[in-house]
Amino acid sequence: MARPVALITGPTSGIGAGFARRYARDGHDLVLVARDGARLESLAAELHDEVGANVEVLVADLADAADRAKVADRLTAGVQVLVNNAGFGTSGEFWSSDFAKLQSQLDVNVTAVMQLTHAVLPPMLAAGRGTVINVASVAGLLPGRGSTYSASKAWVIAFSEGLANGLGGTGVGVHALCPGFVRTEFHQRAGIDMDGTPSWFWLEVDDVVGETLADVAKGKVVIVPGLQYKALTTGGRVVPRNLVRAMTKVVGRGRGRT
Repeated sequence: MARPVALITGPTSGIGAGFARRYARDGHDLVLVARDGARLESLAAELHDEVGANVEVLVADLADAADRAKVADRLTAGVQVLVNNAGFGTSGEFWSSDFAKLQSQLDVNVTAVMQLTHAVLPPMLAAGRGTVINVASVAGLLPGRGSTYSASKAWVIAFSEGLANGLGGTGVGVHALCPGFVRTEFHQRAGIDMDGTPSWFWLEVDDVVGETLADVAKGKVVIVPGLQYKALTTGGRVVPRNLVRAMTKVVGRGRGRT
């Protein structure tokens, strides 16, 4: 029998790499999508040598319309799993940031998620099975941690919940993963200073991936890994939003990031 295929965007580090390794170990072949061809090839060789996964490398910049279309075309051929993991944040204030960079952020964080999900759902529905994991963030659930980044992740959550409602009974699941601070390259790449962040806020990639897949198996739609973040997001739903904004200024460092 043919092995199931998982397409993962942004797999060269962090959460994306964690999903790639886990799905490969679980018997999936992979399609890996990122801008850095050298890192993609290195990961592909590693996964093939270690667990025998067949890995297709697709070099693409999801901020670019032509590259998004290339990935969407691949998805129309059918995969069993899509992990929309690619995304980025930036440092600085919204009003002084380069608008083109902000637009690129939305193209990757929002437009790519919509376009790739739109491409993958018809073959999944035709097969009667499939899983889409859209990587959002706790920032999409709690106000005050930046502007465009938080808004983009709030969109991903609402988008995923709406699709999950519409897909009930089809065998296709859509899930929004909302991690907090995870030990990855994310903050360093964004230029966000995380010095002084309490150690208990940090999550490990393997724990996030493991908890996510366990919750996917249970049919959970909005997935928040880590007891500390479950408590924060639950409290955020009952505490007045002005108090939540004040809290995130201190804990989430709401200024200095877009």
